[in-house]
Amino acid sequence: MLSGKTIKLIIYEIVEFAALVSPLFVVLERFAALLRDVNYRDWTTYWLIVAVSVAYVTTVTLVAWAPLEYMVLKGRRFITEISQWRPTVLLYLVLSSAPCFGILLASSKVQVDAALRLDHFAELPVSLVLFSMICVDIVEKLRPHRLLGRTDDFDDPYLGMSSPVLTHLVTTVTTVSGQMSSDPAQTEHTPNGVAHPEPEVRNGAPSGRQQDSTPTQPVYTRRPTNTDYLYSTRPRAYSGPMKILWRRDPRAELFVESFMFWLDTVEMVRIGGIPDVFYSGWVFPVYILSFLSALRLTITPNNPLHSFAGVVLQDFPFFVLRVALLAVFGCVTPVLFMVKNVIICLSYVYFTFLTRFKIFKRQNLF
Repeated sequence: MLSGKTIKLIIYEIVEFAALVSPLFVVLERFAALLRDVNYRDWTTYWLIVAVSVAYVTTVTLVAWAPLEYMVLKGRRFITEISQWRPTVLLYLVLSSAPCFGILLASSKVQVDAALRLDHFAELPVSLVLFSMICVDIVEKLRPHRLLGRTDDFDDPYLGMSSPVLTHLVTTVTTVSGQMSSDPAQTEHTPNGVAHPEPEVRNGAPSGRQQDSTPTQPVYTRRPTNTDYLYSTRPRAYSGPMKILWRRDPRAELFVESFMFWLDTVEMVRIGGIPDVFYSGWVFPVYILSFLSALRLTITPNNPLHSFAGVVLQDFPFFVLRVALLAVFGCVTPVLFMVKNVIICLSYVYFTFLTRFKIFKRQNLF
């Protein structure tokens, strides 16, 4: 009987292998069919490309994918010492995504040279490539988590404490009557003639009458408030009748974050699927920049390099390309994505570099 960990491992490996080979087979088959139609039903070219695709997938599996997965599962030192990037994802991008984007560009070039438009649904293979990227990303992020039962990633000992609590701390506060009745021998005179008594300390505590006359001063000890949870990643405990709506789980949020990570790239690829763009030279920068933005996937999650890579590989190049596409083809992309690219670039430059200057460190301005 296989254990739960073994079943989970088998499922993960099947999903990653399917994400590796499926885009290659689909894209190469469509390219073979395209060459067959361009060359007036040339089946020899079709089957030759299909055979090449099978040979390529077999070679990649035996030479690269299988050895790398073996080293990852066995925890070899060469792999375990890598902490800033993900080798499995890099192998997938180089050996699967890059050839798929190259074949898509070649299919566009073939149709432009032949003055034909035979591929009327060019967006399907690109969507398959991006969906495979998302699947690989989700699998790599899910590996440390359990698939059954609850998760303890959000345990918080302060859950339920949602307001300030008034506590009392015993502190020595000298009163006026205590100063007047204190021993003159224990009184220290200041240059202004004001006497400040020094309490007699016995065994670490004030003695006798002064200890009795010392009131307690109430102070506030800060505990998490309602507004603290607006800026916290931990869920707040709720036990009311609608508690089911307050439940959170990092495994479910992982799927949402993975798809949101690719939202801008998906929109850029959609532009490349527009016939006027796909059958022109502008499809080359669209697909090339889309692939470069996918390289951010190789960086490990929560790595500080994500911000810099996002600006350099995605937001700034995408903004420049979108401006050029709007000037040439008109409104082929929503303005919202251009605004998003500009805001992210400006916020990164401001908070990373400009706030270090002296003029931006003055607290009285903001």
